[in-house]
Amino acid sequence: MREGPSVRKSEAMGLIGASVTRQEDVRLLTGRAQYIDDVRLPGMLEAAVLRSPLPHARILRVDTTAAEAHPGVYAVITGEDVRAITKTPQPVIWSNLPDMRTPETHALAIGKVRYHGQGVAAVAAKDRATAEDALELIEVEYEELPAAGTLEQALADDAPKLYEDWPDNIAGTGTIPMGDVATAFAEADVVLTESFRFARQMGTPIETRGVVATWDPFTDRLDVWLATQAPNLARELFGEVFGLSMDRIRVRTPDVGGGFGNKFDFYAEEVVAAILSRRTGKPVKLIEDRAESFVANAHSREQKIDVELAAKDDGTITGLRATVYGVLGGVLGTVGASPCWTTTALLTGPYAIPNAELTLVAVMTNRSPYGSFRGYGLPKANFVHEHLVEQLAKRLGMDAHAVRRKNFIPPEAFPYQGPVFVYDSGRYEDCLDLCLKAVEDAGWAERRGDGVGIGYAFHNELTGFGPSRIINLAGLGHSGFDEEVVRVDSTGHVTVHTGLSAIGQGIHTTLAQVAAHTLGVPLDHVTVLSGDTQSCPYTGYGTAASRGAAVGGAAVLNASTRLRAKILRVAGHILEASPDDLSIQDGVVAVKGVPGRQVTLAAIGDAAYRRLNGVWPEDETPTLEEREVYDPVNVATSFGCTAVLAEVDKETGVVTLLDYLIAHDCGTVINPTIVDGQLHGGAAQAIGGALYEELVYGADGRLETTSFAGYLLPTATEIPPFSVAHMTTPTEHVPGGFKGMGEAGVIGGGAAIAHAVEDALREHDVDITSLPITPPRLLAALKRGAAR
Repeated sequence: MREGPSVRKSEAMGLIGASVTRQEDVRLLTGRAQYIDDVRLPGMLEAAVLRSPLPHARILRVDTTAAEAHPGVYAVITGEDVRAITKTPQPVIWSNLPDMRTPETHALAIGKVRYHGQGVAAVAAKDRATAEDALELIEVEYEELPAAGTLEQALADDAPKLYEDWPDNIAGTGTIPMGDVATAFAEADVVLTESFRFARQMGTPIETRGVVATWDPFTDRLDVWLATQAPNLARELFGEVFGLSMDRIRVRTPDVGGGFGNKFDFYAEEVVAAILSRRTGKPVKLIEDRAESFVANAHSREQKIDVELAAKDDGTITGLRATVYGVLGGVLGTVGASPCWTTTALLTGPYAIPNAELTLVAVMTNRSPYGSFRGYGLPKANFVHEHLVEQLAKRLGMDAHAVRRKNFIPPEAFPYQGPVFVYDSGRYEDCLDLCLKAVEDAGWAERRGDGVGIGYAFHNELTGFGPSRIINLAGLGHSGFDEEVVRVDSTGHVTVHTGLSAIGQGIHTTLAQVAAHTLGVPLDHVTVLSGDTQSCPYTGYGTAASRGAAVGGAAVLNASTRLRAKILRVAGHILEASPDDLSIQDGVVAVKGVPGRQVTLAAIGDAAYRRLNGVWPEDETPTLEEREVYDPVNVATSFGCTAVLAEVDKETGVVTLLDYLIAHDCGTVINPTIVDGQLHGGAAQAIGGALYEELVYGADGRLETTSFAGYLLPTATEIPPFSVAHMTTPTEHVPGGFKGMGEAGVIGGGAAIAHAVEDALREHDVDITSLPITPPRLLAALKRGAAR
């Protein structure tokens, strides 16, 4: 299949920038993939976790006697067993706030439960059904406590404390200052004040989380199969928790059925499976079921943001003051308050706002832990700054795009120092123009009318995450560099070893294209291997933060470039020509302008490994391999403009999306098909977050959304046609000019949809400041607009 004419044509043009078929797809589509639940090991047990039915309670007694005696049960553990075997509590890798409190949390609750669904005990048995039967035999006596289930309850003066030794439920606060905010507001012609609310949501990959752990009691080695986006990070955290050296831990990642951030975090269940394996001396598999995923997966998005904006009467924004309330859970997740901090740090977006005072208040509540989800904190930040632009334009009687243009960071200002990050490059007006032209060409203006509106949102995105020393200073207790190995074998074929995880995003094809393009070999001569910390190189932050193509691709490019230079030197020796006079194409090195004077890469590979005598230069070491460790000096900044055409039924409040367009710039595009697919997927998740998805808690603090009957996801019938228009602004500090875009599609969708709805209801003066836009909420907004 990879031999088709489209591939050969693409190779003639150069593989970077070619829409070639993904190498992964044949194996995935023919059922030859191996996912975590496909892992079967000799003597393997299966585990299940007993979860708290209460959001807040003291644990008075846990009796596991009957469960331990149940036929087919091999081990039962509680929180005290976890504490006895672990060296540290569950790790929190991000600490962005200077006064951040990090409560001691273990993989199973000790003394107290702090959210509905927190693990209290776990069972390993001959199969999952037996383990679940045994869970029913465990007796737990609780003393129920009042729950601080909402932000308001947690911040109240008489709020029940989640942690008795804390003065309140605030885990930490921090302010990001820039410029002179007081003067900006004192001298402002216009001041806007707004409050935003974002519902609690979560990623919902088709495959739930899972782990298979084998802790050999004789060698004291831990071998883990784990559906993770960050195998090296998981290995490090296993080592921290259990006090094991890295040489005693192996993490293997099978095919991963979607990640979306859920599978970046390090979860309690992974520790539980390892402990049960050590206790039983057998491999233990622990796969969450879908109902469990609603309480055990990382939650995200939920925030309250209070904002003030200062501006001149010509539309120039002079100041921004904001307080972001991160509605965290009962315990801190792996990434702590980092997603909420990211929202705070990026509230100014693509605009040159000279004065800002951005404060984060991280609040603990009796809800599931807060963690990673595609887009991290960017969708909320985007919603805020784009809504304010639209409202400022309305207040001043200006066109919203005129306000955008007036405040965009201009091209000559790059690299631009924002409140926290340095943005490397951007042509924001050009991208806006590209989007507007695409909307014009699509004829949306003719479709706009009563009940049909057009909405826009402009975003920039931090990608290529990884400058290790900078992110260490920012509070991350881990690295961000990427290590890649490129090797040409004795037959002239190429293997790329990567530590990045393949989670459906096409990273194997992307890296193969970079290597094949640089080395001058056919794409089907390149194999990419990943998924084993024992044989693959180290990748600091894993597959997250839109960094795979930018950081991993740059590392492969650098390694391949050095390897190409060595190949040319060797070929020059064989052909008695200068390396400068040689070219490589389709795996053949030839002297330019001299037909027939050539040597194949296979012959060079044979000489490198097998038959060196008389062929291989004496001053070159045998083998053809290069290893690159790439630690970027800065993040890279992608950007784009989302446009949405939406229809609103004023009687029912139902929103129907008619068309969807993204103009985007992610620097050098490696594979347009993969880029478009990532943008489409992100846009689908933006639609879900804007219109449907919400985790609802009851007044008693229990999660009421426990299945897809209540947690609504957009299906093919709700997804409109997607169009993507590309422009290219390569980043100068990343080899190849690559920027990331894995999260771009999800960032601007919520704001653009909200603005399309507002435009469709323009005569009703509807103001949308919260997501999702459900029919009841939209009907209520219509009533408020009519009352104004």
